Amino acid sequence: MLPALNFFLADVRDGLGPFLGVFLMGQGWQADDIGYVMTIGGIAGMLATTPLGALIDASRCKRMLLALGSVLVIAGTLALFISSSFAVTAASQIGTGIVGAIIGPAIAGITLGIVGQQRLPYQLGINEAWNHGGNLVSAALAGVLGYYWGLPAVFILMSLMALGSLVCIARIHPADIDHDVARGLEPGKVKELPGAVRATDTSALAVLAGSRPLQLLALTMLLFHLGNAAMLPLLGQSVVAQGLADPSLFTALTIIVAQLVMIPVALVAGRWAMRYGYWMLVMLALLVLPVRGLLAAYWNSVWALIPVQILDGVGAGLLGVALPGLVALILRGSGLINTGLGAVSTIQGIGAALSPAMAGVIAHRYGYGSAFMALGGAACLGVGLWYCFADTIRHEGRSNSLAVDTTMPPSAGRERGSG
Repeated sequence: MLPALNFFLADVRDGLGPFLGVFLMGQGWQADDIGYVMTIGGIAGMLATTPLGALIDASRCKRMLLALGSVLVIAGTLALFISSSFAVTAASQIGTGIVGAIIGPAIAGITLGIVGQQRLPYQLGINEAWNHGGNLVSAALAGVLGYYWGLPAVFILMSLMALGSLVCIARIHPADIDHDVARGLEPGKVKELPGAVRATDTSALAVLAGSRPLQLLALTMLLFHLGNAAMLPLLGQSVVAQGLADPSLFTALTIIVAQLVMIPVALVAGRWAMRYGYWMLVMLALLVLPVRGLLAAYWNSVWALIPVQILDGVGAGLLGVALPGLVALILRGSGLINTGLGAVSTIQGIGAALSPAMAGVIAHRYGYGSAFMALGGAACLGVGLWYCFADTIRHEGRSNSLAVDTTMPPSAGRERGSG
């Protein structure tokens, strides 16, 4: 049932996504105002992520929390369909941000609680493949329905996907989830993190302070999402603003191309991580983002959609497997896996929240090309950080036995005989 749950939650997790920008442009909104309201939602998700991750660690009602998130998405979608005022739109995006903060750690916790640490990388690959499959199907339906009946059809489809997720949640048997394993505990092997971090410490600062590899991962993800979060919405806005394509159909195609790539990439990433670890997956995801920015900035054509979104699929497919897997292994035995995932998501949420506002302002004042270049530049900083501090990560892995094989380049992992 995990694959089906990820399929239906795909459309729920991101809310309207790039369709929101196109919808608001049709309601007379400007690029910078769209960026501001998306940033509000991003900030809400950022603030909620760590406490909700701690709640997932402590809770034995993970299914119920997921169900509440789906219900909240349905309510927010209907509210936005009725009114596109700034207040209603902001409230809807705040709700979407909170739901995203629930879904990430809840799915990670439920998955870990069902399959355990050994099978986690493989199952994460399957989860991500079905998640991207859900995005693909919903985007295709949204494009067709939006083309014939307009963007309001997208709202209806999203509500139906949320209802599908509720059915899947109900079919997961509570007894199948080991809630101790779900938070990273192992019988007789509770491991304390450096810096006196204990299972009762549930603040982002405490968890991050206790693990140097986690700090590096969080900062790298901040830079990645600063460059990535606004890339797809901005691409849609750029094409629609020039009148080069139908809004619903083009936005759907941007999603479809990326999701077609993400499905096989996620499956391959899960198998790669089982054998070699996660370091190279993160590096490859970082490297494709500056190339996306260059293509979007200098190829002013609808056809730019294809290479730009192929690269998006590569990056997202890799990170969808690498991020929760890395956190699970870095914090293995601490009982704080979902809190740690929330802490990393909080930091990366800063980048995701600032990205639309930064891109919107630059696009409004200097044009879309400059905005794409700025987004790619943020990712370049992430590449440099991840590469330059690889030795520090390896040292930390050896010194505290956390994430030894997950943070190395593949060659180092093979030399040590594990992955």
